[in-house]
Amino acid sequence: MLQDGGAAVAADGVVKDTTTQSFMKDVIEESRRQPVLVDFWAPWCGPCKQLTPVIEKAVRAVKGKAKLCKMNIDEHPAIAGQMGIQSIPAVIAFVNGQPADGFLGALPESQVTAFIERLTKSEIASEESSLLKEADAALVDGDAAGAAQIYAQVLAQDAANVHALAGLSRCYIETGAIEQAKQTLAMVPESKHADAAVAAARAALDIAEQAASLGPIAELEKTVAENPHDLQARFDLALALNANGRRTETVDHLLDIIRRDRSWNDDAARKQLVQLFEAWGPTDEATIAGRRRLSSILFA
Repeated sequence: MLQDGGAAVAADGVVKDTTTQSFMKDVIEESRRQPVLVDFWAPWCGPCKQLTPVIEKAVRAVKGKAKLCKMNIDEHPAIAGQMGIQSIPAVIAFVNGQPADGFLGALPESQVTAFIERLTKSEIASEESSLLKEADAALVDGDAAGAAQIYAQVLAQDAANVHALAGLSRCYIETGAIEQAKQTLAMVPESKHADAAVAAARAALDIAEQAASLGPIAELEKTVAENPHDLQARFDLALALNANGRRTETVDHLLDIIRRDRSWNDDAARKQLVQLFEAWGPTDEATIAGRRRLSSILFA
C-alpha cells in the first residue's frame, strides 16, 4: 500500500497509517507498550515528503522499541486540531498514553535518530528500574528462582547492568551455586565495585564461603549449649544459622559474643554483623532490628 506522499506503509505494524477512529488503539493503547511517534502530514507538504523516509528508517532501526503512526491531517484534521498543531510536518511521541516529546519540521537524519534513541533509552531505563524493583522484592521474599528470571530479562537487554549482575549473583548464592555467583560478580567492572548492590553481593558471597567450611548446625548448637563461653563455636553457629536463613538467631549469637567480650578476636563479632547488615540490605527487618540492638550495646 502507498500513501499519497509516496511512502510505503510497513505490513509489520512498525509503521502504519492511523485515523481519527483508530487513533485510540493505534497510538494511546499501543504507547503503553512502547513509545509511539505520530507523524502529522499532508500530501501537499514538501518537507513532509522529505521527513517520511528518514523517520521510517530511524523507527525501523530500533527494531520494535518504538512505532510510527502517520496521520494525514487533510483526511483526519480532528486530532491535530485538538493538539493545537498549526504547521507540519509535526511529530509527537506518545508514552504511556500521553504526549511525551516532539519536534517540528523535516529534521536531518542524525537529529531524528538522536530523538528516537533518547526516547527509547528513557523508556528502557524506566522499564529496567521497574523490573529491578520487582526482582529485588522477589529475592527479599525468598523467591531466588523468580528473581533470577527477572534479572536475566534485564541483562538480555543490557548485559552490563550492574544492579542486575549483582542481583543474579545473590540468587546464585541463595541456591548454593557459589562458583556461578563468583563468575557473575567477575563480570562487574572494577570501577563499579563500590556500587551498593555489588558491595552487598560481595558481602553475601564472603559470608556464604565462610559458612561452607562450618560443621552441621546441630553439632555447633550442642557445643555452644555445653560451653556457652566457647565464643568461636558461637561465632561459627551464627554463620551457619545465617546460611539457613535464620537471621534473628544469627544476630542473637553475635550480639551475645559482643556482650561477653566486645574485643574478642579483634572485634570479629561486630565486624561480622556489619558485613551481614550490608549483605541483607538496609531495609531488611533483621538489619533494622540488629543495628538498633547493636547500638544499644555499644553506646550503653
